[in-house]
Amino acid sequence: MNVLQVELDNNRSYPIYIGSGLLSQAELLTQHIRSKQVVIVSNETIAPLYLAQLETVLTDYQLASVILPDGEQYKTLQYLEKIFDELLAKKFSRNATLIALGGGVIGDMGGFAAACYQRGIAFIQIPTTLLAQVDSSVGGKTGVNHPLGKNMIGAFYQPQCVIADADVLDTLDDRQLSAGLAEVIKYGLIRDLAFLEWLEANMPSLIARDKVALAYAIERSCANKAEVVGEDEFESGVRATLNLGHTFGHAIETGSGYGHYLHGEAVAIGTCFAADLSRRLGWLNDIDVARIQAIFKAANLPITPPAEMATEQYVDLMAVDKKNVDGKIRVILLEAVGKASLPVNVDLVQLQATLNDYAG
Repeated sequence: MNVLQVELDNNRSYPIYIGSGLLSQAELLTQHIRSKQVVIVSNETIAPLYLAQLETVLTDYQLASVILPDGEQYKTLQYLEKIFDELLAKKFSRNATLIALGGGVIGDMGGFAAACYQRGIAFIQIPTTLLAQVDSSVGGKTGVNHPLGKNMIGAFYQPQCVIADADVLDTLDDRQLSAGLAEVIKYGLIRDLAFLEWLEANMPSLIARDKVALAYAIERSCANKAEVVGEDEFESGVRATLNLGHTFGHAIETGSGYGHYLHGEAVAIGTCFAADLSRRLGWLNDIDVARIQAIFKAANLPITPPAEMATEQYVDLMAVDKKNVDGKIRVILLEAVGKASLPVNVDLVQLQATLNDYAG
């Protein structure tokens, strides 16, 4: 097992445990649980696989569970209420602990519920997808979607710990694995060129689920994320670079209907949009753009936007984004392969050109 630390102020730092067989190690959980009251939030796909195993190591606790439907389309206030319903019905106190057992949707919803219930209870992230292990479980971003915008309702709320058990990836389907690789690739593109080069050389091993390669990719990704979050917890500066491809990608997820594209798939397409716009600014060249497209294709990810979305729809949806200021659309671009920009105010003429050429 490897342990990384997310360094935060006011005694809020927490560990990320990365390894195999971690779900059976009770002490990893119990040292971070405040009282005997524990609620486990999971979904209909993950609960049959891992809920009983988790309950076995928590037999001395007053346990409750909330099983939600599986899918981005259920990441809403309506389904968030089901978590509050259970906490209230069981009369759980503010010393209770919530465990989020699932992918990014469950982690985001569980964390947001923990942030809100009695103004904040402890929570633990146990991510069960590659995307959640390398990205969404780390850093304290929690929330739900709205029909007009993805992740527009939420809070920054840090977990007590993150337990990334590589063994759970054995039950992950190939599409979800590739979706997670989109976020892994992101770290190489925005700040870690040596890692990107490693990914280019080792993508066949990752696709083949080589345990050594996956373990390295998870650890390197989490190390990058932890460093950025420790420097800029509330996204006032460098943390915004973690959103490369996300402004375009969120527009795709919202415009095509939540759940049609997996988050990582939309981010892959969105990053190709961002690369094209970076080229128009003179920061990337044709070879760079082709290189970016090639690594996403090698990860079995889409790079072509949905044909049914009109360019005007992108502009409307991108106008609803947390990075925007004073009504101006701002996106993360690439100054070079391996170096992201801070949020850039988009020239609408250039944006329209990218959308017309790439999506039109």
